[in-house]
Amino acid sequence: MPIDDYADHDGVGLAELVHKGEVTAAELAEEALRRIEKHNPTLNAVVTDMADQGRKIAADIDAGDKSAPFAGVPFLLKDIMGDFEGVATQFGSRFLAGSPAPVHSTLTTRFLASGLVPLGKTNVPEFGLLPVSESNLYGPARNPWNPDHTPGGSSGGSAAAVAAGIVPLAHANDGGGSIRIPASSCGLVGLKPSRARVPQGPMIGDAMSGLTADLVVSRTVRDTAVALDIAAGPELGDPYFAPQHDGIWSDDLGVSPGSLRIGFTTKTLGGEPVDPECVKAVENTAKLLASLGHEVEEASPPVDMGMMQQAFMAIWATGVAQQIELQNTLFGKTPNQGDLEPLTAGLWEAGKKVSGADYLTAVAMMQLMTRSVAQWHDDYDLWLTPTLGQPPLRIGTIDINESDPEKAFEPILNYVAFTPLENATGQPAISLPLHWTPDGLPVGLHFAARVGEEATLIRLASQLEVAAPWADRRPPIWN
Repeated sequence: MPIDDYADHDGVGLAELVHKGEVTAAELAEEALRRIEKHNPTLNAVVTDMADQGRKIAADIDAGDKSAPFAGVPFLLKDIMGDFEGVATQFGSRFLAGSPAPVHSTLTTRFLASGLVPLGKTNVPEFGLLPVSESNLYGPARNPWNPDHTPGGSSGGSAAAVAAGIVPLAHANDGGGSIRIPASSCGLVGLKPSRARVPQGPMIGDAMSGLTADLVVSRTVRDTAVALDIAAGPELGDPYFAPQHDGIWSDDLGVSPGSLRIGFTTKTLGGEPVDPECVKAVENTAKLLASLGHEVEEASPPVDMGMMQQAFMAIWATGVAQQIELQNTLFGKTPNQGDLEPLTAGLWEAGKKVSGADYLTAVAMMQLMTRSVAQWHDDYDLWLTPTLGQPPLRIGTIDINESDPEKAFEPILNYVAFTPLENATGQPAISLPLHWTPDGLPVGLHFAARVGEEATLIRLASQLEVAAPWADRRPPIWN
């Protein structure tokens, strides 16, 4: 039986219906699968079918305990690090196509224990390298607000599916903004947790010296907070842990953040201008924050952008090389002609040229920036910027067939000028959907907090969700 108001509920809301016996997990799964069938030909958000696995999981929930926080809630895993035993995790690459994951990732196991029902995997750029989700393997994912535009990357398929009402939340991860960029592009909530808050085992200790973090994109702060509740916490063998948090993050929903001191900027850290709509978004948000009792002033942490770009490129290129070389070490597999996109192949070649000393120097640069930014946060609780330097790009703006990484990335340096810093420093940061352009494209607002202070972000986000609600905004491609 169709559930007419399916997409009006967030994940917690759907789970409450299951808890009460008003709907079954199986019925919710079929609702999501119908929406995949309806919208995926346009959005290209879901690239791997897991309907059979999802139906079995839903049936098991219906036959058993329905008390888990997301019991029966339809869900999607990202095709990067969203490992589900027996299903290929392909990283958007022909080189890795068809290789089934040997085990669930730790995070997938935690998602399943929370009652989430995975029904597929979502579109990504090859190896998650870009702020768009376009690859030769899958083709471009498209934005439900305007399918001529990208839903962002690298978690773009997840964001497109959530924004279109296919699922209320979906797996995402972030090595330079890949949770927050799609959240901004699709009008969603996207929290990147503190470094090592969410484990990446059992196959990974940390990725690229801790640049990456996992969680979800969602339509509500509540779903994001509950997802953090179930995903966070170290596991045995982790190389290091995030600062301890006593209690659970969903308890911070609706709690006053107090009066925060917030620095903001309408320019990149290199002093470059951003799109006028992004300027307007920050200025309006700063006024809203002041009206809520926060102390707001123009200020930015001292960061050498040249140093950061140099360090990031060395670590990213080496990370790509490591991913490819690991396949050779484990399986004797090396790329054939055409297995890798030219940009990926260019980064592979660049990564092989980075010496051990060069790599450690890049890590040391990141650590210097971390100390500098941490000292700035002695004076400021949060830093506010636009999530991106302009509204979502048009499909095809980035040439994935450019083999020179510097040429490929040069046009987007100011587009992604803000999000990589928190990957370098390990800070938590959140993108909130607080602005739309006159032609209906979302513009996210980005808040960065001190390491370990996700609670501050959740409290403020919860306050802003009430003060400037976004729940009633719907894209043209919806439900």
